[in-house]
Amino acid sequence: MHIIVHADQSREQWRPDVVTRMIVSAEAGSRQLCLFEQWCEPGTGAPTHHHAVEEVLTVLEGNAEVWLNEQRTSLDAGQSLIIPAGEAHGFTNVGSAPLHLQFVLASPIFEAAYEDHRETPRRWRRTPRELRSNPD
Repeated sequence: MHIIVHADQSREQWRPDVVTRMIVSAEAGSRQLCLFEQWCEPGTGAPTHHHAVEEVLTVLEGNAEVWLNEQRTSLDAGQSLIIPAGEAHGFTNVGSAPLHLQFVLASPIFEAAYEDHRETPRRWRRTPRELRSNPD
């Protein structure tokens, strides 16, 4: 049994005023999904991007404008959006307080391709050394 303490997971600044905490991924031993949180200051979020797998975006606190291809909508705390694999999407914090989100991706390794090509896709996976020492 593998218990993950969320508060023990480190936070990483992805871009100005956007902080991410990966909770579950291949690094933590997951084989089929990853789970992570983000905190975004007002006016910030994620640029248009896509994943090769399905994603669920959930607003835990705040208000987000989310786009999926050409459609835009507002999501409030307690609402989720299912994003089909390969579909272009992004979001912005349109509120006056920090936006707290949770994401689930149907892959243990996070990968994203950004339309503007300014960012390198990010990944959380076990290193080859970790795999050799603990192959599960």
